Amino acid sequence: MTELASGQAAVDALVRLLDLEALGDDRFLGISPPVGPQRVFGGQVAGQALVAAGRTVEPGRQVHSLHGYFVRPGDPSVPITYTVESIRDGRSFSVRRSVAEQHGKVIFFMSASFHRPEEGLDHHEPAPLDVPPPDEVPTMAERLAKYPERAGIWTTVQQPIDVRYVGEPGWVPPGDRPAEARQRVWMRLDGKLPDDPVLHTCVLTFASDLTLLDSVLSAHGAVWGPGGFVGASLDHAMWFHRPFRADEWFLYDCVSPSASGARGLATGRMFTVDGRHIATAVQEGLLRRVGG
Repeated sequence: MTELASGQAAVDALVRLLDLEALGDDRFLGISPPVGPQRVFGGQVAGQALVAAGRTVEPGRQVHSLHGYFVRPGDPSVPITYTVESIRDGRSFSVRRSVAEQHGKVIFFMSASFHRPEEGLDHHEPAPLDVPPPDEVPTMAERLAKYPERAGIWTTVQQPIDVRYVGEPGWVPPGDRPAEARQRVWMRLDGKLPDDPVLHTCVLTFASDLTLLDSVLSAHGAVWGPGGFVGASLDHAMWFHRPFRADEWFLYDCVSPSASGARGLATGRMFTVDGRHIATAVQEGLLRRVGG
């Protein structure tokens, strides 16, 4: 059995995962971890697609938004080819389209817009005040101690991100999760990253897909797995508002405004510890009930 890295070793493995191989002609090759789920994690393919797009943009222009669609499940045993199309390079903005393919078929595509920094108006809604700080929230290990039968799930994938749920997570057994309108999670990379803003943005994109869709279940006190639901991301959009570091704590404040027809919509705001609103994510997902 392959030994899984943790802490800085897991962070370094994530950085290597995002370091795509250049194939020429704005094409890049990405791989998946040697161990993990049966399909490629959505945050991974979105993060790699953003890396590919960013490598075709002149330095100094920073991504401010991305919009992507998950078309087919990814095969973790096969490399992913990313092809970037240059849509426009203006005086202030650059727009790219990044397409991920496996087995000759598209599995994901993304549009991303990059902006030259400018001065302008600055305001945002305040961060939630009724949230305990991260050092007062149970760690993942502390939560898993209550559910040892669930620990096996987390030992099969590397954990480069320290995730701390303020409320009950969606992987607890049915009946152990009260309905809560909002799902709030503290996150940070469990190690240090180089001082590369593009890399921090790609890591934040990776992290944004970890818990967002779970807020749809939280509204009903529902859970993942037997007696609950299985799900898949259908699309993903993000807006990056202010500079940040992905290796420092941020609060992911998520809520689901609507769910119907086996689809749920989730939106999440990310705040630094000092209350700066750094990013917003929106996702629609497919959620289907499974037996006990």
